[in-house]
Amino acid sequence: MPLQSNSHTRTGSNSSLSSNFFPLNNSNNNDQIEVQAQLTDHPAFKIKYHRSNSIVSIATSSVPGTIDEYDEPESNSLPNIKVLGTGGTIASKGLTSHQTAGYEVDLTIEDLVNSIPDLSTTCNLEYEQVLNIDSKEFDTEALLKLYRQIINDLPHYDGIVITHGTDTMEETAFFLQSTISTYKPIVLCGSMRPSTAISSDGPMNLYQAIIIASNQMSKNRGVLITLNDSIGSGFYITKSNANSLDTFKSIGQGYIGNFVNNEIRYFYPANKPLGLTSFDVGMDVEVIPEVVVIYAHQGLNNEMIKVILDNMKEVKGLVLATMGAGSLSETTNQMLYELVKDYEEEFPIVYSKRSMDGMVPIGSLPKVKVNEKGDKEVFKNAIAGGYLNPQKARILLQLCLNDKMDLNQIKEVFSTV
Repeated sequence: MPLQSNSHTRTGSNSSLSSNFFPLNNSNNNDQIEVQAQLTDHPAFKIKYHRSNSIVSIATSSVPGTIDEYDEPESNSLPNIKVLGTGGTIASKGLTSHQTAGYEVDLTIEDLVNSIPDLSTTCNLEYEQVLNIDSKEFDTEALLKLYRQIINDLPHYDGIVITHGTDTMEETAFFLQSTISTYKPIVLCGSMRPSTAISSDGPMNLYQAIIIASNQMSKNRGVLITLNDSIGSGFYITKSNANSLDTFKSIGQGYIGNFVNNEIRYFYPANKPLGLTSFDVGMDVEVIPEVVVIYAHQGLNNEMIKVILDNMKEVKGLVLATMGAGSLSETTNQMLYELVKDYEEEFPIVYSKRSMDGMVPIGSLPKVKVNEKGDKEVFKNAIAGGYLNPQKARILLQLCLNDKMDLNQIKEVFSTV
């Protein structure tokens, strides 16, 4: 239910609280917390701590009865961190304490922040509800909305934390890594169990993400994903298990650090992934070119590919989750060549792989018959997907197409991943 715009100040711990007030932690007599709720589809809660070691003021829109100016944080050496809520299992509730499937998103970001220990000695913490959806519902519109929110927030904060469903978290992380160039930490977290489950992992994962984003050693490492005490690169990491808490893996590239007993340990010096291409999406973009992923298997019905390319004119590229390291039947490869050879515009086809680890090298790209004599040449529309899985290859191809790259430029981008 939307909250009316107003501001409340609370001193001490014995007075009654307004319905618009959400405490971050147990108050004591030295606490004074001011909360403002803006009237939007997803209310933004603006927090002001008044403590000896944690003070921050922030701007709000010009609404009667609210603060209208942005006050720079007082000098206290604490980083300013903003948490952006988007929903997911971490914001879900089940009917029983043993239910770990079939739950629904039912918590807001203020509920989640309220579930973790006091961080007033670690950072100046603020939060905002950007979305509140299951990550399977994440589409281009949601992705661009989150992107614009981060772009707007980054100048005012030292780090960003995003709560997100785990099902498509890796795709959001890859998109953000490819479109936001910053030395500041951007950390995604989520959970594999709903908040009502026995041993729910959400609060600890959120707590760790905020600590990681607050740490100086987390700078210039790119977009990070942290769950289950492990820290991974959003560029490479992927969800490997549909149920287990220890689900996010980068088999070939490994984790970049871990979090144990409130200690962050990075294994390597700060650096971003090699082969990273940065794209400027812009703040006004509402759609990006459509790319379809097709999962290959024994006896693949090639008519399915033909139906897509003949009837979905908005599709500007194709990603194939191939067998092995780029393997498709000769019939499929030849049919693809025949379908696209006469297109007025170049039509890129990325050969990715079904397997979680390994890569599709350029040498695996197929040769097709190019004339009646049966002479064969390397399929010019084919692009080696490197180490990227199909879902990340799709995003990279979309960004290349959005930048209006030609086929050779796209091949160059993919040659680095």
